[in-house]
Amino acid sequence: MFDKEILQYKVGALLYMPAFQSNIIPKITGNKLPHLTSAAFCLEDSIQDASLDDAEKSLQFILHELENIPNLPLIFVRIRSPRHLEIFHETIGLRSKILTGYILPKFDMSNAGAYIKLAKEINLPVMPTLETNRVASLLTRRNELLSLKQSLDEIKNIVLNIRVGVNDFCNLYWLRRNVNQTIYDIGVVRDILIDILNVFAKDYVVAGSVWNFFGGSWAEGLQRELELDKVNGFIGKSAIHPAQLPIIFNSMKVNHADFDDANILLNWKSTTHGVMKSSDGSRMNEVKCHLNWARRIKILSELYGVIE
Repeated sequence: MFDKEILQYKVGALLYMPAFQSNIIPKITGNKLPHLTSAAFCLEDSIQDASLDDAEKSLQFILHELENIPNLPLIFVRIRSPRHLEIFHETIGLRSKILTGYILPKFDMSNAGAYIKLAKEINLPVMPTLETNRVASLLTRRNELLSLKQSLDEIKNIVLNIRVGVNDFCNLYWLRRNVNQTIYDIGVVRDILIDILNVFAKDYVVAGSVWNFFGGSWAEGLQRELELDKVNGFIGKSAIHPAQLPIIFNSMKVNHADFDDANILLNWKSTTHGVMKSSDGSRMNEVKCHLNWARRIKILSELYGVIE
């Protein structure tokens, strides 16, 4: 059985690619993507309906070719529906030695029961993606999120991340951010994301949304959005281009002051005081309030390193 406490943070920068992406084989083999922590082969929105069979054949070949490569990233497949999950796992997934788990798109209470039933049977890690109108609309959002949380708690031990589909949310409201804007500048989408965090972040790792840009002057905007992701509680981020990977990876690193304070909190010695100034004397550490934060910082430092 996998160690969820570590694996949920190891997802990191999840690189999405169509299932036809056979050039990923030489890139992984040649270690050309050193910051790649996880890969998602998509059979959903990135594949036209008429090409699904060909995409699955391509993916079957890719999964087989990757089997003997050491130090692979985590490998996920984004399927289309509960029925598609069932068929794909029976015909391809069961035969793969390297498949980490599945991404469950358009996850809401209309399909949660079917997804969860299959997830229990398959018993591989899953990452549901919240991206439908039932989650977005203020008329249904509260009940939908609370019901989804209750349902997912049944399989909490295999839910690695909760993921969010901001492009789908933007599409509902006829919106799209530009390279100079973060998703937090779009108020109606920001409010959806904050509600998702409010319901799920206490018990699950919630991953940050995709950044659509990788050409021109795009990196500064990604870095700005990553900072806002971090301060709000998102961990990791979806990537759609290899150029995004090192920036997302480096954002997962821990600064030295946080690392030192986390160690103080995790090795608390005082039996009388619950507060102590930080190692650099700039802030207060309170063991009862900052312990969960310290545990997360410790794990991230072990996986991604410390910024000196």
